[in-house]
Amino acid sequence: MSGAILSRPGRVALSPRLLAGILLVLLALVPAALRLLLGGVDPLEQDLMALNLPPGDGHPLGTDHLGRDVLARLSAGTALTLGTGAGGALLAAGLGGALGLLALSLGGVVRGVAFAAFDLLRVLPGVLLALLTAVALGQGGGPVMLALGLSFAPLFAEVARATHEREMAADYVAAARVFGLGRLAVLARHVLPNLAGPMVTLFAIVLPRCIVTESVLSFLGLGVSPDQPSWGRMIADASGYAEDAPHAVLAPMLALSALTLGLSLLGEHARRRFDPLARERRP
Repeated sequence: MSGAILSRPGRVALSPRLLAGILLVLLALVPAALRLLLGGVDPLEQDLMALNLPPGDGHPLGTDHLGRDVLARLSAGTALTLGTGAGGALLAAGLGGALGLLALSLGGVVRGVAFAAFDLLRVLPGVLLALLTAVALGQGGGPVMLALGLSFAPLFAEVARATHEREMAADYVAAARVFGLGRLAVLARHVLPNLAGPMVTLFAIVLPRCIVTESVLSFLGLGVSPDQPSWGRMIADASGYAEDAPHAVLAPMLALSALTLGLSLLGEHARRRFDPLARERRP
């Protein structure tokens, strides 16, 4: 019962970590909501007469070294950073989960070659693999999402393999095979339904890592194109003017920290909610 908030019957009890995760994610999304509600200036519009202005009237979060509105850029970067990270996580789930299950269903040499490739990718750190892929493919949202997908696909493939082996060893699957149920039918009826929970959990855990990796690539100049205001690009551009305009570098850093921490807390909640092994370990 520790760490839980009691609720009335019929209502779901919310833990402090879950509430903190929701609040942090909402806090990170506030700039985007403000821009939608109030309208805003062009995030690419420069005003050379208003360089490095502190927060004030007309510029709630100030301006950067080119006179661009920090709030407008932070708001535009929210969709870009979150969308690229989510796209990379979805691609990783598709590559790792779908290709992993396909290789497992075919078995034999195909399975051995596929998971040897996945194991080779797992040896490399995710950021390094994404960095190498981005260097090879160039800048842009598509190459970055592909780099993220290749970096984190082995994690989903490993979850698919563990679930597949666990289900294939179950007695009800053995009985179904005895009664003539084919491999594909077993995969559809028994493996896929039991794989959904772990895949959702892993997606929730991988998403903040994809967002951080995308920000690192953008900070290094290998992410989206330079004219796009992703949070990593904003931090890189403003870091050279941190003494004159600390607000310009603090705004994207705080937003990135709040979003990734909030998503990590939600991912931990999803793991406790959907992972059967985590449920078994609960007191």
